[in-house]
Amino acid sequence: MKIKMDYGTEGLLIDVPEESDILLPRYKNKIENPYKKICEALENPINSLPLKSLYKKGMQVGISVCDHTRAQPRNDILKAIIYNLKGINKNNLLIFIATGSHRQTTLNEINSMFDSYILENATIVNHNSENSSNLKYIGKTSKGTPIEINKDWASCDLKITTGFVEPHFFAGFSGGPKMIAPGLAGIETIVNLHDYQRIENSNSKWGITEGNPIHEEITEISQILKSDFSIDVTLNRENQITAIYTGELISEHKLARDQVKKDSMIKTNKLYDMVITSNSGYPLDQNLYQSIKGVSAAAQITKPDGIIVCVSECSDGIPFNSNYEKLLKSYKNPKDFLETIENPDFLQPDQWQFQIQAQIQEKNKILLFSKLNEKDVSDAHLSKINKVEEAIEELKSKINKPSICVLPEGPQTIPYKA
Repeated sequence: MKIKMDYGTEGLLIDVPEESDILLPRYKNKIENPYKKICEALENPINSLPLKSLYKKGMQVGISVCDHTRAQPRNDILKAIIYNLKGINKNNLLIFIATGSHRQTTLNEINSMFDSYILENATIVNHNSENSSNLKYIGKTSKGTPIEINKDWASCDLKITTGFVEPHFFAGFSGGPKMIAPGLAGIETIVNLHDYQRIENSNSKWGITEGNPIHEEITEISQILKSDFSIDVTLNRENQITAIYTGELISEHKLARDQVKKDSMIKTNKLYDMVITSNSGYPLDQNLYQSIKGVSAAAQITKPDGIIVCVSECSDGIPFNSNYEKLLKSYKNPKDFLETIENPDFLQPDQWQFQIQAQIQEKNKILLFSKLNEKDVSDAHLSKINKVEEAIEELKSKINKPSICVLPEGPQTIPYKA
């Protein structure tokens, strides 16, 4: 049977055995006239005054938005905010691209992320977690993590976070507090939040917030650097808005993630010999770093010694010259890397992504279909395939009637064994 996988901007059609299981999130219809509905939500927030009541003329306003790797519908959200800010001057309206530890967003990407109205009416701030001159130290969390934050964000009179909520492979869910830290945090804060012990914790996984040390600490930071208003949305496969949540950050984010958990986390009663996953297509499958999310989703229901096939375009490479690439190339195999980072003094950017990859590789083989060449895939300790169907045929030659599951939308669907 033919299945369309989310891959790049066009998708990829693959042929899988008829008896394969196909897991998809519960489909949600888009909301009509999203700009109007966002404006209405800003008037009727959760546990907060309406946004326009919080703004006073002359305030400097900061808005945190997702970076180029996320399919956030930024323009409708930002236009609705600007409408409520009563003719705010461009110099007083700062839009912070919450890159976290990712590379900075390029000018071309900025021009594709924001339409001309936004660019003409706001000042774009491209966060750089490694630029110490633009970071402010404000103390430590209760667990001792140093808190460094973008100093321009910290100085804003009115702080607004915007995000979209989906399950996250170690923070529980995206959006909400992540739009402050790691989104606008310094690299020292980020590496501490993502150290070996926190990533290793059994509660640092998809859909879990209670007892999740990463979620709990980023939530603590979000309360120390309290945002004044927050907006989160949920999306369908076409990246269209399906619901809007506004108001006090903790309250609105909880409602959003409760709904997402119902829609995106799918129960299955078995493990599989092979799980074929995407990484949700563009923009999330731009690089291998992000693609570990799709691999992690598949790993939830893959048998020990089973195979994970990841279909991810990786048009932006690993990304090349990133800390993740340097780590991959610095170790002979994933096992050596895991033994190294058990030392609590080992803290390097992007180690968490290789850690999760390596932990999965202790149990499963990972095959990658992408635009990366053979050497780049090999350097990443993965196996390149040219056709998904060939991987299926090879498995069938070893196992009679293997069990196969397909996740066409990748980490938009988080399966779990009952």
